Amino acid sequence: MAKISTPRITPFLWFDTNAEEAVKFYTAIFKNSKVIQLHPMVSTFELEGQRFMALNGGPQFKFTEAISLFVTCDTQEEVDYYWAKLLTDGGRESKCGWLKDKFGLSWQIVPAILGEIMSDPDRKKSERVMQSILKMIKLDIKILKQAYENQERF
Repeated sequence: MAKISTPRITPFLWFDTNAEEAVKFYTAIFKNSKVIQLHPMVSTFELEGQRFMALNGGPQFKFTEAISLFVTCDTQEEVDYYWAKLLTDGGRESKCGWLKDKFGLSWQIVPAILGEIMSDPDRKKSERVMQSILKMIKLDIKILKQAYENQERF
């Protein structure tokens, strides 16, 4: 019987002509990152242990919000850091913790605590948190906690 190996799933990112620039940009932001291969056509890199491939494929396809990269942050300082770095040189803020970087790739910068407070069995708590999120651009842990605890200042 043939042995079946565990497949590795690698996100493959299509850029027009600036894949190498994107690889350098992303690996400069994430501390646990490395460039595996930098090549004018296809580059390979890792961010936080996740491998990616980047292609200079031409202008036929653009990134959309249909796919985003989800960054889980333990502290507000991490949220602030990734938010600012990914917006550098032309990125655009969106709502509810979403942004697009200068290459048009969508990111969600999300505090780790959000999963915990949104899954509370008390639906009123999670609804207050959701209403709070809907008013935010960059997510703020303090405001999310206030909403969860039903404090008036959210």
